[in-house]
Amino acid sequence: MADGEQVGIVNIKKALEMAAERNLDLVEVAPTVKPPVCKIMDFGKYLYEQSKKAKVAKKKQHTIHLKEMRFRPKTEEHDYQFKLKHIIDFLGQGNKVKVYVEFRGREMAHRELGVKILNRVKEDLAALAEPEADSLMEGRRMSLIFSSLKDLKAKT
Repeated sequence: MADGEQVGIVNIKKALEMAAERNLDLVEVAPTVKPPVCKIMDFGKYLYEQSKKAKVAKKKQHTIHLKEMRFRPKTEEHDYQFKLKHIIDFLGQGNKVKVYVEFRGREMAHRELGVKILNRVKEDLAALAEPEADSLMEGRRMSLIFSSLKDLKAKT
């Protein structure tokens, strides 16, 4: 019994007495089974071990964040390269990146400039990332979401 062996079917009074003798708790493990299954254990220690396991599991998990990078239709070359470097860093950290071109005022008449920028980003990131869908126009923003190729390979 002390080493985890099964006792068999015992009435509740006797089970509580057995637990009290050892200064442990009687814990119901499977209440829906006939007869219900109980364990004699130190319940406080059990809860402590469960919380430790949860902390370790939480520490090991990696959350994916959605980072955003904004371009304008008239973004200059140096600014483009600077932002592209940051996009590559974000993808290297395992995050998804939403690249969008924001239009203001009369720039809405020249959406082809936004398409041109997004296509250029798509070409420059072809070796590292792949767009999840086609470019999407949301109000005054044209956007594209990129996922790292290593993340896509892991899913398949």
